Amino acid sequence: MPRHRVLGLLSILWLLLTIGGCSNYELKNLAKSDINLVTDEFIAETRSLVRELLTKLYRRNPDQLRHGYGTTVEDRLVQIQARPGALSFRELQGRQEIEALELVFDPRFEGDRVFALAVGLGGMLRRAYGYEDEAFMFDTLDPAVLETSARNTEILLWRLKNNRQADGTPFLITHEYQGVVDNLSFERLFGKLIALQDMMARIAGDADNRRVTKAVHTATSVFIPLPL
Repeated sequence: MPRHRVLGLLSILWLLLTIGGCSNYELKNLAKSDINLVTDEFIAETRSLVRELLTKLYRRNPDQLRHGYGTTVEDRLVQIQARPGALSFRELQGRQEIEALELVFDPRFEGDRVFALAVGLGGMLRRAYGYEDEAFMFDTLDPAVLETSARNTEILLWRLKNNRQADGTPFLITHEYQGVVDNLSFERLFGKLIALQDMMARIAGDADNRRVTKAVHTATSVFIPLPL
């Protein structure tokens, strides 16, 4: 082997060993661009926000646990966190993403509406990031999918505030209880999720050197199918 190639390989080996010895850096990060590292933070934050939303919803709607297969909030968190990739559960008839979200507002649905919301929203956000836990070099994200997921999150918030059951009560208690607005933390959580998806859509659009086409919806109560 030529001398210059030997020296080159030794230099790379030394670099790997040096970086590998740093406590705040992992070898896998060598295969990541700056955008990949940013994407990883967005993925982690969106999943954290969905978990926080699930916990808050059960706190306001504890009766929903009796309608599903989870006995505690912790059980539900584990069910979602332990499932890699797309979120699909038998108790929701395998419905995913916006189809699972529709169960939340289906008067005939007798299952756990909080779980249906977390599975639908969480699954939709996972799809926006290619169902991956982290991003690596040469991975690409579709700005249109990210953008649409942001709009669907807005629609979900609107429907939670405005859709009512036959007796006039909300399908899930969020910001309002017995006609009194007493909890704005849900607005903030949804606002963060929407902002993250919009920002990631712009980043992905710039990275892919193409303009993000905004999803136009005329009816705020209808979820938008994510682009294929």
